[in-house]
Amino acid sequence: MTAGLDAADALLRQIRVTRTEPGTDHRAAALALCVAANLPVLLWGEPGIGKSATLAQLAEGLDVPLETVIASVHEPSDFAGLPIVGDDPAVQGVPMAPPDWAVRLARRGRGLLFFDELSSAPPAVQAALLRVVLERRVGSLTLPDEVRIVAAANPPSSAADGWHLSPPLANRFVHLLWTHDPRVVARGLAGVWPRIDVPVVSADRAPSALARARGVIAGFLTARPGLTHHLPADAEARGGAWPSPRTWDMALRLLVFHFCAGTSREALATAVIGAVGDGAGLELTTYLDELDLPDPERVLANPGAFALPERGDRQLAFLTAVVAAIESRVTRERWEAGWEVLAKAVDAGVPDVAARAAFDLARMRDPGWPVPASIDAFLDVLTASGLLTGGS
Repeated sequence: MTAGLDAADALLRQIRVTRTEPGTDHRAAALALCVAANLPVLLWGEPGIGKSATLAQLAEGLDVPLETVIASVHEPSDFAGLPIVGDDPAVQGVPMAPPDWAVRLARRGRGLLFFDELSSAPPAVQAALLRVVLERRVGSLTLPDEVRIVAAANPPSSAADGWHLSPPLANRFVHLLWTHDPRVVARGLAGVWPRIDVPVVSADRAPSALARARGVIAGFLTARPGLTHHLPADAEARGGAWPSPRTWDMALRLLVFHFCAGTSREALATAVIGAVGDGAGLELTTYLDELDLPDPERVLANPGAFALPERGDRQLAFLTAVVAAIESRVTRERWEAGWEVLAKAVDAGVPDVAARAAFDLARMRDPGWPVPASIDAFLDVLTASGLLTGGS
């Protein structure tokens, strides 16, 4: 009998042997972008379509440990921690002991934490998960920053004892709709599955990428202030992606990584929509397509060669990006180039658009640097702030 099982086990191992090839699915690319940016991501999909297998393959490709936690079978105390009374609780307090999976991740220092069946977890468990997802706290243990958090959920209609996600928990995730492609399944069962490759970040692009992303978000929310925070009216929509200052910060991070790694427009759009919702996400990606924001480093290298955009929101995006780039590496030459850029707003008759940028730029001034002539147009606001007193 044992020999028969040995042969069966050997056959099972052969069946499990497959190979991978680069994937082309924009949803997988969006997942990879979110993982690179270290944003909690939630995969929504029907049972049996490979969400768990995707995470296992991703962890193997990244060579990091995978810890799977079935949220629906846990109690709130499993995430908040269990109290352990020490020798002198009145002096030392009562620590909250973390579960074993959190300890393993902390010891390894990195990994993927996968919360499965999230929509089947009752509200009390969802509430306990808030701190884990946002603050990375499990009991008295803080998970390392290098631990990525991914969750999966079935729609309430197909989940066992399904619940809508609470708005506070939903607003902490990038939501991605996960579906199956029959062609991918057929090829996978033939032995070749798609591989999820995390985008490679170029460190050289980082300062410029951050500056451009800040400009995009600032300009967009100036043009569409009503989208800064919008809590949907119905429970189902509240359990998904919607715009808030928290999710706009996620969108900012996604833009930075997109500019640094050169990911596809489709992957970025999918991830941004998963962060701030359909309406706001589509508007932002359309705005980005039309904005055509130049590289702020090129602007600073030759400030006289760039014309100020005509629309106010685009002017603000342009100036915000330039000032953010200067702040990443402040030198007298770059600081003076910044004032030359801001002077274009004065020449265009819109110094009010550049007032905030001028305020930020003035704060970077070394006391030994002379005040450029172009600062005169902003003299009143800067003098009132006290930034030009003493040494001006």
